Amino acid sequence: MISVRIRKRYPPARESAGFVLDVEFQSIAGITVLFGPSGSGKTLTLDSIAGFVRPDEGRILLEDSILFDGAAKIHLPPQARRCGYVFQNYALFPHMTIRENLAFAADRIPRLERHRRVNEMLERFRLTEFAGRRPHEVSGGQKQRCSIARALIVEPRVLLLDEPATGLDAPLRQELYSILRQVRQEFKIPILMVTHDLDECFALGDEMLILRMGKIVQSGLPARVVEQPANADVAKLLGIYNLLPVEIRALDPGRNSSRYRYGNHELAGPYFPGRLLGDRVLLCVRPDQLRAVAREDVRPMNAIPARLMRVEERHSSVRLEFSDNVTVDMPREEFERQKHTKEWMIQFPISGVRVL
Repeated sequence: MISVRIRKRYPPARESAGFVLDVEFQSIAGITVLFGPSGSGKTLTLDSIAGFVRPDEGRILLEDSILFDGAAKIHLPPQARRCGYVFQNYALFPHMTIRENLAFAADRIPRLERHRRVNEMLERFRLTEFAGRRPHEVSGGQKQRCSIARALIVEPRVLLLDEPATGLDAPLRQELYSILRQVRQEFKIPILMVTHDLDECFALGDEMLILRMGKIVQSGLPARVVEQPANADVAKLLGIYNLLPVEIRALDPGRNSSRYRYGNHELAGPYFPGRLLGDRVLLCVRPDQLRAVAREDVRPMNAIPARLMRVEERHSSVRLEFSDNVTVDMPREEFERQKHTKEWMIQFPISGVRVL
């Protein structure tokens, strides 16, 4: 297990704003994903754990070893921490072969054991036939596998990955995911992974930490975080919700129902615990929860009129952007049948929506 409680402050300078990293969390064996926008402190957190950055205060405990303690003035150097680090740009030595890169990382291991472990890693990560090539002579996926093998060759107690899928195409990305699942199963160590990709959180994450402006604003299982964002800021960071300003007009806990006003329209919804009549809140609803239909003589239930502003093509669906910042996801086949529609209605679900 790794336990992290650190604070690092960068004061404002002439051409840069100030920044404070202030995080506290624990991670056990498995993959913990650090999710958030650029500049939120994700890589800085990894660098602090690895020893490349010295926090101003706090404590980092890995198993029974203190890596950093601000009060006791303990700050182990990176080489003494046994942290494996996979950098975003791989950081392989360009003048060395794949085999030499691995051997260099294991230079403190006795020679015979080092030779055995290098061969084991080359075989495990399917690099044996490329062992004599230099990094510029292999593919991005092979460089990525070499980078992970190099990080693991010294049997680290924690593995740190900074956006490991950056620059990989879809097949290589899936290959990487398979490798990381294998590493999780075989090495049984905490793995901390920085990512901007929500799909990666679901594909790999056992735990999800959402960072914003240097702080952890929500944590938990990826599915739970996505289904129940803690506040509007988290919902915005996830980027998968409509956040619509509404006013609560009626609440009926006995019937598990409510009425809320959006613009000039009143809609039905579930009961919202802890809310009062007249509260102005944000309705949190995913684009795939909404349904866009043609406006005909019979008006659909629980719907509002809207003007289609933009259509965005996706892999198997289209994203429809309507007036008033309402976004709807629709299967492509369904849109093809309705694409000449002039007047649209957006149908809201009566259950499954939340307010923040």
